[in-house]
Amino acid sequence: MQLRSTEDHARIAVNWLSAKCEVVILGIIKRWYEEKVLPGLLNSLMKSPDMTEIRRRWVPEATGDVIEIGVGSGLNLPFYQSGARVFAVDPSEELQVFAREVAERSGTIVDFCAQSGESIPADDNQFDSAVITWTMCTIPNPHNAMMEIKRVLKPGGRVYFAEHGLSPDVNVAKWQHRINGLWKPLAGGCNLNRQPDRLLIEAGLTIDQMECGYIQGPKFATYTYQGFAST
Repeated sequence: MQLRSTEDHARIAVNWLSAKCEVVILGIIKRWYEEKVLPGLLNSLMKSPDMTEIRRRWVPEATGDVIEIGVGSGLNLPFYQSGARVFAVDPSEELQVFAREVAERSGTIVDFCAQSGESIPADDNQFDSAVITWTMCTIPNPHNAMMEIKRVLKPGGRVYFAEHGLSPDVNVAKWQHRINGLWKPLAGGCNLNRQPDRLLIEAGLTIDQMECGYIQGPKFATYTYQGFAST
């Protein structure tokens, strides 16, 4: 059996070290992008005129004790009616920096919780209304999150939603499936091809009103489901 030379061992060590360094560097870049770049980018992208009009339409309908899943940078907060008390759930502490500033300016009563919607720290039947906008796409287990929303809503409580998702257009849907794997890490875990209506129904919620269609922007990311469902 031929023994490896010192040069062989050195080459193996260098290759191993290079691979480890590459992993570390990529991890640093990923963390920098997710913590420093992505929050501000999302905050800007989510301010389109069409999105703002959808928020203006549905958010004021949520009254009383409200739970908002995926509060993000707080773009819904100015649209709540006076007197609404909002329990705002979102795992991103970076985005909540923006949301706290919005809450202070708008005067909305908000209790922030840095946690995922898949495990809501609230009692059964605690809230009158729920709001979830452009959030189902990023939750790792959206079914669990919808079940949690149903659990914490009072009987007859409503979920007001506006979500992008799978297009009924075959050609658009084909591209949504194709590029989803590339899109997801660039857009903070966003999936292009989920079906918000199905997620609500599978959680045992009843869709009372829903409208669907494209809003401003590329079709693969803008087919929007909006309306409300009830327990």
